[in-house]
Amino acid sequence: MTEHNDLPTAAAEPCSHVAGDALSPADPTPGMSRQVALHTESMWSGTVDTVAGAVSGWHHHGDHDTTLYVVSGRMRLESGPGGEVVVEAGPGDFLRVPAGAVHRESNPGDGTSRAVIVRCGSGTPTVNVDGPAPAPAPAPASAPAPTPAPTAPDGT
Repeated sequence: MTEHNDLPTAAAEPCSHVAGDALSPADPTPGMSRQVALHTESMWSGTVDTVAGAVSGWHHHGDHDTTLYVVSGRMRLESGPGGEVVVEAGPGDFLRVPAGAVHRESNPGDGTSRAVIVRCGSGTPTVNVDGPAPAPAPAPASAPAPTPAPTAPDGT
């Protein structure tokens, strides 16, 4: 057996357990209910429940990269310029929200959705905002070429 004397001090910290009924309300965003299980300097984990038909407020997760695992129901994320990029997931699917990505979540299903969340990063885990950056305006249609004036049969 190999001896591991080069392990970081944190490796000596024992594993821990958080009971499902011991989660605490966390990070409010209108339209959804988050509960935190664990929050350290570099990681946040918990759950989010969204009732059928609900749409959350726009928000981002600062410097945290976020992964959601959908346990039950449906989850839809809108993000990108003007919120035009839409992804949807169901039970057993994973969703990724990159650090700083302004987005909102909704539940297009018939029952409450639940997802397990793990965020890696530091700082404030949820920042509520007014909305995403607007989508770029479409380029104006080019004006039609002017119609030449009619000429007389003699060319004048």
